Amino acid sequence: MLKFSVHHKDGTARTGTLSTAHGEIQTPVFMPVGTAGTVKGMMPESVKATGAQIILGNTYHLMLRPGAERVAKLGGLHKFMNWPGPILTDSGGFQVMSLSKLRKITEKGVTFQSHLDGATVELTPERSIEIQHLLDATITMMFDECTPFPATHEEAKASMELSMRWGERSKKAFQSREGYGIFGIVQGSTYRDLREASANALKGTGFDGYAIGGLAVGEGQELMFSTLDYTTPCLPEDRPRYLMGVGTPLDIIGAVKRGVDMFDCVIPTRAGRNARGYTTGGEVNLRNARHAEDTRPLQEGCACPACADFSRAYLHHLFKAEEMLGPMLLTWHNLQFYQDLMRIIRAAIAEKNLAACEEAFRACWDEGDIPEL
Repeated sequence: MLKFSVHHKDGTARTGTLSTAHGEIQTPVFMPVGTAGTVKGMMPESVKATGAQIILGNTYHLMLRPGAERVAKLGGLHKFMNWPGPILTDSGGFQVMSLSKLRKITEKGVTFQSHLDGATVELTPERSIEIQHLLDATITMMFDECTPFPATHEEAKASMELSMRWGERSKKAFQSREGYGIFGIVQGSTYRDLREASANALKGTGFDGYAIGGLAVGEGQELMFSTLDYTTPCLPEDRPRYLMGVGTPLDIIGAVKRGVDMFDCVIPTRAGRNARGYTTGGEVNLRNARHAEDTRPLQEGCACPACADFSRAYLHHLFKAEEMLGPMLLTWHNLQFYQDLMRIIRAAIAEKNLAACEEAFRACWDEGDIPEL
């Protein structure tokens, strides 16, 4: 069981504490993605230095390599990757749908071909939960079918109802322990009646937290926000709410306003590997020639090594020279930026001025990056 308490509210937004077997998590929280047992380009202590409280691992990738049983034999994922803090593992459903060329979905589960060697693998709700247990996940996710977008109402309904049946089986397979928990996942595409039916079904099963899946899959920010407007009110006030796979800084602020507590996304790490840095003025492409002789830091006042110790000119050079230090430094910066953003959001909610905080952030973002010299 997980313990969650709400401390401050500003409209629908709230701050809280999620207490787990591996430490406390202050919400709203952003979880860096460590798909294969590592946050790409980062040492675990570097991830912690940014202020990250919890990271995400992936059932699909870890079950294929090095294997859940092997990770368990080696002491579990916390020990294996030297991350003693909380870890949330997604169920593998999304990767089965997005990475597997050949797959067959039945009531039992999904049979698919590994993207690594083509081997046939079966993943059921029971096996997904077993894998996450072997990994010693602090937070386990139910196994679900990730509904593609767009989908007709009939397609979304059938997909959602299958996920709800899989959710019941996932909960039954989960071994309850103090400080550990399992989250349900709301599906239903962008159809209000389906989202409400999904939320009600999950509440009937009973979970330690509730995730909102099937968004950030091409529907756009406006439709994502409108879906959240009627979905989050259906979820229990005394349980954490997790919006899966989101997103940009403005996505996160907008979702927090709508009552979301937890986020994960590959955007900051992927952007860092591709020379894109986040600043209060927006996204900066360090490959651009304008940075070649720019002695300023990427972001004034940022404590990360990329900003504290190096210039934009040096970062530009690293990427042009294809040196691995460039992606490493920019990944650190982007994760620092996201964690700083979450700290600002938590403080704004506590002071009941999240709307002003969002307005100021948007104004800086719209104004653009630090002006040219």
